[in-house]
Formats: sequence, structure tokens, C-alpha cells
Amino acid sequence: MTPQPRWMTDTKPGHSEWYIERFRTMAADGADLVGEARMVDAMAPRGARILDAGCGPGRVGGYLQEVGHTVVGVDVDPKLIEAAGQDHPGPTWLVGDLAELDLPACGIAEPFDLIVCAGNVMVFLAPGTERQVLERLAAHLVDDGRIVVGFHTDRDLSVADFDAAVADAGLALDLRLATWDLRPWHDDADFAVSILRKPTG
Repeated sequence: MTPQPRWMTDTKPGHSEWYIERFRTMAADGADLVGEARMVDAMAPRGARILDAGCGPGRVGGYLQEVGHTVVGVDVDPKLIEAAGQDHPGPTWLVGDLAELDLPACGIAEPFDLIVCAGNVMVFLAPGTERQVLERLAAHLVDDGRIVVGFHTDRDLSVADFDAAVADAGLALDLRLATWDLRPWHDDADFAVSILRKPTG
């Protein structure tokens, strides 16, 4: 059995509610919450199928649906999925563990053109499941499709360990940036945005 993600085991009671209200408050205050989504939108063909992996309360996937894409969002936390449905109607929001992702079993058989995994999702996975999660994501991607992953580099997952998981999952690293607004990568960066590609064949 796959161990539970850190999001479910390492966070304090009430964390999900705090997280939801934090972003609702920021949205009400006019904060820009869709920088990641704008980058993903620029990468995707018009009307793309996009998977928001670890979607949280739906800010990224909600925007992508609004600008014309077909979005499915998956998160392990039912409270976050409930909030996503309330705040961002339109996408398909599902509760699920990314390490066991099997959307065809949920009636969603068509692969995705692009997958986004923002919001530090990778560092909230169960330790040691990074390769497994990347393999499951790749299984839902079209050939030559891309996965965009962002996470802070000062957490429990190092860039080197992430790259090892990428290679073990049969994915290729096409590009790495230091921010979602396209600033160049450097070894001292405290954040990494990695664009991965599923090779053809």
C-alpha cells in the first residue's frame, strides 16, 4: 500500500481550512494568483486537455478552464477538492492520490496534452514516491506532451533527487527556470520550475 502523502500526515489539524481561506482572502484582496496558470496557458495549444495534478482549491485549473482549456484537477485532500468545486466550477475535480492515479478507471480515458504540478506538490508527496508519481502522470500524457513541476528547493526534496526520479520515470528535462515568470535557473535558486517531456514512442 502506498504511504500517505506528507500533506495528510505532516500538517496540523485545520491546515486545509487555513489554506483554503488564505487563498480566498488573497483573491478578495486582488492578489495575482494565476501566474503559474498564465505560463501553462502560453505553453498549451488552444483548447488543450490539461491535468492539474495536486490542484488544491483550484486556482490554477480554474483559470485554465476559464481561458478555454478542458481541465481535470486531482488532489488527495477532499476539503480542497470541495473548495475547488465551490470557487471554480467548470473543471472536473476529483479526490485521488497521485501515486495511484488511474483516471481511465474514473471514466476519463483520453490523455492530456499538458500536466501542471504547481504549489509545492512534489514536496508534500509521501517520501520515496516521487518516481511513482511521475510515472503515473506520464501514463496520462500524450507522447511528446509536457509536465510542468514547481517546488521550493529548500524543502525535503532536492533538485538532484528530483532529477533522478525524472530519469527513472523515463521523462526528459527540457528546461529549468528559477521562477514562474521565466527567470533563468541558477544553482542558488530557492525555487525550481522544471519542464519535463514524455519522449515519443
